[in-house]
Amino acid sequence: MSAHAKKRKVDAESRTFKQIWTTNFLFTEVKGKTVCLVCGEHVAVFKEYNLKRHYETKHAEKYKNLTDAERARTSTDLLAKLEKQQGCFTKLHAARDAATRTSFVIAHKIAQNSKPFSEGEFVKECMVESAALLCPEKKEAFENIPLSRRTVTRRVEDIAENLEFQLQSEVVSFDFFSLALDESCDVRDTAQLLIFLRGITRDFKLTEELAAMRPMKGTTTGSDLFAEVNACMDKLGLEWDRLAGVTTDGCPNLTGKNVGLLKRMHDKVSELNAEQKLVFIHCIIHQQALCKSVLKLSHVVDVVTTTVNFIRARALNHRQFVSLLEEQESEHGDVRYHTAVRWLSLGKVLKRFWVLKSEIKEFCEMKGKTIPELSDKDWMADLTFAVDVTSMMNELNTQLQGKGLFAHEMHSHVKAFMTKLQFISRQLGSNNLEHMKTLKEFKPSADHRHRYSSMLGALHDEFSRRFQDFKKVEGEMQLVSSPFTCSVDSAPTDVQLELIDLQSDSLLKEHFKSASLLEFYSALKEENFPNMRRHAQKMLVLFGSTYICEQTFSVMKFTKSRYRSSLTDEHLSAVLRISTSDIQPDFDGLVKAQQRLDFSH
Repeated sequence: MSAHAKKRKVDAESRTFKQIWTTNFLFTEVKGKTVCLVCGEHVAVFKEYNLKRHYETKHAEKYKNLTDAERARTSTDLLAKLEKQQGCFTKLHAARDAATRTSFVIAHKIAQNSKPFSEGEFVKECMVESAALLCPEKKEAFENIPLSRRTVTRRVEDIAENLEFQLQSEVVSFDFFSLALDESCDVRDTAQLLIFLRGITRDFKLTEELAAMRPMKGTTTGSDLFAEVNACMDKLGLEWDRLAGVTTDGCPNLTGKNVGLLKRMHDKVSELNAEQKLVFIHCIIHQQALCKSVLKLSHVVDVVTTTVNFIRARALNHRQFVSLLEEQESEHGDVRYHTAVRWLSLGKVLKRFWVLKSEIKEFCEMKGKTIPELSDKDWMADLTFAVDVTSMMNELNTQLQGKGLFAHEMHSHVKAFMTKLQFISRQLGSNNLEHMKTLKEFKPSADHRHRYSSMLGALHDEFSRRFQDFKKVEGEMQLVSSPFTCSVDSAPTDVQLELIDLQSDSLLKEHFKSASLLEFYSALKEENFPNMRRHAQKMLVLFGSTYICEQTFSVMKFTKSRYRSSLTDEHLSAVLRISTSDIQPDFDGLVKAQQRLDFSH
């Protein structure tokens, strides 16, 4: 049948329906189906014969004597009645859907903030009591929100699955991706392997999400870790040939040269593509924290730690010391504990100890505990040096922390710090203490200054020794971060000609000054700069540290504490995925899925 014939047929059926409507006033359309207004039955086929037969066999006797005006009035009344019925059902569905959506939103907030699943019942109780005071007519609506512990548990499971499904959908568009891996034990001594994913698309959109948390009940060898990583990649649909780099904290089972995880990943990639090169990075924050061991300040740290423990570990001593500070109207109200796993704690403890040195000495003498180091000028000079150098390292550590930082940005901070070390070392040698405020306050001798200058030089050398993995890709990172000042001769051969074109384009040079790196490289035409874009994607997708893993472990310790030690690995994984994700759950899809589930039951 031709298109014109089909159109004529549709027009004829439309006219027929209008005629029947005018004649009988008994039929309407509901969701594409013809329905009788009197009995509510569906007419199978939309044709004049079917409508006429239905009317004559079931309703003609009742309505045959009505005038046209009476027919119209009757039809209007029947239609209004049907619309009223439909409105009631619509309102019921809308109210139920709103309650379901609210339960999903509250469950999402509970998981985001690592609260117990039973908190939903408390939240509901608060809402109902508030509604009774503010809007009593709405109290029933709040009472109908499902927020029992089991319901919140199911909601959290559904939200986590939805987020993982959305991540799987985004993974398909990744040109390259990198992984950040770290492993730690929870309160039940289960080894939890965190795998974070950072992917980049063709238009330079970055996605940074938790790929998986894999509980490991047995051993945690390189083989075990590789099996878990491989399973995670298979589940998400990640392809090995798109893997650009892997960042770890440097522990042996991850970085072992023969059987470590990285060696197995390198072998896997080489097996698939011998020309593919992976970038392996040892967490830059972890390396920076390890460098301070070369300073050999244990004789200072041990005395400070012992003294602080004497004050803080005993309740009576602590109360009396705090009272002493209050009486003397001290700027600080207490001393700090030092915890090795907290990156910034040592510098803060030493700084607070130096500020309160007089009060600490007075209190210890009052308690009959002598600290001869507080009267030793050499030790006090070492303390002031330790305060200044740890403050500098804390400042660097703070710059390296944060989510979404690029590897080249973090390496730039480290290089700047190394240059500062050399500069301050030279200043100490010439008796210039402008950048060592605490040491300047103490006025050290020439021997002290010479020794501290050597210690800063040793710290600089330790930084140079440790950051070899970054030096291997320093040229490529500079090519991406500073393409207009990068030497063409030192650039990789596949981008040299493109780099010349880039540096010769004044418009691109102006755009580079005002745009972010992601915006700049996404604006480059792929037909003109394919290799430059490819290099940029590989460098921008790298993790510079495992900061995001450490941050998530903090959430894990808070979530699965000794008070919630029975939390299953599946639910812990769901909570961590929700609390770390930047993806917004598809609440509309979750509500519709719940509707289908309720209907099936």
